[in-house]
Amino acid sequence: MLRLAPEGLAAAADKFGPRDALSGAAWKVFEEEFTRAAALAAADAQEIAASGRFRAAVAWQNRGVLDSAIRPFLNWSPETAGRTFKQRQREELVAHYWQRFCVKNDTIGFFGPVGWGAFDTARPGVTVEPGSGPTASSEVFWSSWSVDALAREIDADPAVRPWTAPRRVPYVRLEENAVRIPARPPRPVPPETLRLLRLCDGTRSVPALQRELGPDTDVPALLDELVRLRWITWRLEVPADIRPDRRLRAALERIGEPGPRAAALARMDELESAVEGVRAAAEDPERLVAALTAVEQTFQRVTEAAAKREKSTTTAPGRAVVYSDSRRAARVTLGGDVLAALAPLDLLMSAAAWLSGALAARVSERVTEVYERLRADAGPGRPVDLAAFWFACMPVLHGAAVADAAELQAEFERRWQRVLPDTEGVRRVTVAGADIAGRVAEVFGPAAAPGWSAARYISPDVMIAAPDAAAVARGEFGLVLGELHLAANTLGNELFVNQHPDPRELFERTDRDHPAPRLMPLLPKEHKSRLSARIRHALVRPQDYQVALLDNTADPHRDRTVPSADAVVERREGRLCVVLPDGAVFPAVEVFAHVLTTLVTDRFRLLPEADHSPRVTVDRMTVARETWRFAGSALAFADDKSEARRFVRARQWRDTHELPRFVFVVSPTEPRPFFVDFDSPVYVNILAKAARRLARKDPDAQLTVTEMLPTPEQAWLTDDQGHRYSSELRLVAVTD
Repeated sequence: MLRLAPEGLAAAADKFGPRDALSGAAWKVFEEEFTRAAALAAADAQEIAASGRFRAAVAWQNRGVLDSAIRPFLNWSPETAGRTFKQRQREELVAHYWQRFCVKNDTIGFFGPVGWGAFDTARPGVTVEPGSGPTASSEVFWSSWSVDALAREIDADPAVRPWTAPRRVPYVRLEENAVRIPARPPRPVPPETLRLLRLCDGTRSVPALQRELGPDTDVPALLDELVRLRWITWRLEVPADIRPDRRLRAALERIGEPGPRAAALARMDELESAVEGVRAAAEDPERLVAALTAVEQTFQRVTEAAAKREKSTTTAPGRAVVYSDSRRAARVTLGGDVLAALAPLDLLMSAAAWLSGALAARVSERVTEVYERLRADAGPGRPVDLAAFWFACMPVLHGAAVADAAELQAEFERRWQRVLPDTEGVRRVTVAGADIAGRVAEVFGPAAAPGWSAARYISPDVMIAAPDAAAVARGEFGLVLGELHLAANTLGNELFVNQHPDPRELFERTDRDHPAPRLMPLLPKEHKSRLSARIRHALVRPQDYQVALLDNTADPHRDRTVPSADAVVERREGRLCVVLPDGAVFPAVEVFAHVLTTLVTDRFRLLPEADHSPRVTVDRMTVARETWRFAGSALAFADDKSEARRFVRARQWRDTHELPRFVFVVSPTEPRPFFVDFDSPVYVNILAKAARRLARKDPDAQLTVTEMLPTPEQAWLTDDQGHRYSSELRLVAVTD
């Protein structure tokens, strides 16, 4: 990252004070120096853009810019052609991608590989076994939406349809002689229809159903009617999985007629052959671009669908037909002193338990009122089925519960203000964990039972701040808390489980955490709230129950998958419970587990939003980084037309507010946080552009600026060539 900050330019710029006129002979000399330095920085950006690994990484992200921006940028000579607006845009594009690849700790492809490590309390510090190169393995995966598109095209073949197993919609309840849909009166149906509906479990093809009902029943016609009534789905559905292509292939191999089966598999084989070209290309940018292009062309020909989804508010991440994930070659072992330095997490867990428990209590109280109303409406002796209960609770989950979560977060912050020393007007707050443990216990109360099973987990992202592993071994290190995800085991996500050397170990740890079966709501494959097959929770064991509420995305052959209409809600021993058809009983709050986790997972914040928040350190762990908030219009330097003046004025603005050299910036108009180095003209330009964009869209909206910690000099992780990497430790803690 530092190569895009021209040596000596910052010092030259700082010779001008806030009251100095940026004109005259001295200014002319600086402008000439700035022009030379900017040309050198542009040449460095060109060297970055020319590297094979950079172009391969961009190819995975958005290969269209390789031709539209990267190639023209490489063909440009800053010394002879000058730095035009278009070329500055292209340089900023390179810098934008570069900062994402280098310092964002994103788990994306070979430029964000996942590594696995362990604790060994008998060792000191941190031990790095670098392996060979940055990555040990890489794999190419199909996006679930692209496999679904292929399934739809195959399903359109009339010869395939009889072999597609219909499935009852999860919220359709079958009674003695009627069908009941939530919030609607029961609809009487003939016995033949009820019998067919009971057989529609996603495992029986039309010929199998015909054999069950006999030749006197026109099964296809009756299925068409049930589809029209929206009581069943009758389509080729691929269960949620990180390997949806394998799931689809297994379904196609069950087609009972050789001709349609061979034709369907041939389509898959054609696409799979194109994907093999991507795997073979590895990190060769030219071969990779050609292979990705071939995949998209083949996909369009085979499915007659667009090969890339447009970004929208309703689609999950993952717009391309295929994507890549990688495993880092290095393995890290953390010693006892690093584990001991994580001790402040105990205090944070105590506070987190209050937050999740309070939310669960409020939501439980609200949904209990819903249940009592439904029970009264149902009349004596009639059960309240889970489907009806779930739908009736929607206004709570998407209305009152959201407000409850925001209110509890504000209260959470107020309570931390009672725990910590006064933070007003200070830049550093440093406390000993032992000194505040009593106040944490007093303010947040005794440890309460988690509100739902997943609430036992917290998942902190922790960074080690040290120049190298030797410094950690000497005890010369600090820890920095990045994010603290509540009520979730983030390492249970498919992208991590799939890249663990032995996933059985993760399931064994899950058994230790949850000795008894769990009730887990089935989720849609994709959702705008960051849900996709790649981050789907994968640590689901055979003994766990899954309840299908709206979507039934599980394998229909899996045992212990229950449609919501087949479960009932009851009061037992003073609490609301869900009773499954086999008699298993679970707290009703478990049905709302994903919604509750979504509401609370990112609400761990110690300090309320303010114009300035100090760095807070407990023992050796920084639990909140120093943060500033500014309206976009407050960055007056952003509107300066001269790059040189903009750079100087940006540094003066930075000095006025005592900002560090390296920061991350979050803007409401930008898709994700971005890095800024105030010694680098290109990153100052990126910041200025973001400020202008925000000021135009909403003059009152604010940029959030947070210190970069650890700093680039504290990148301790190295590979076998001595290259240094930004990294974070993704950890999971669970309460007993």
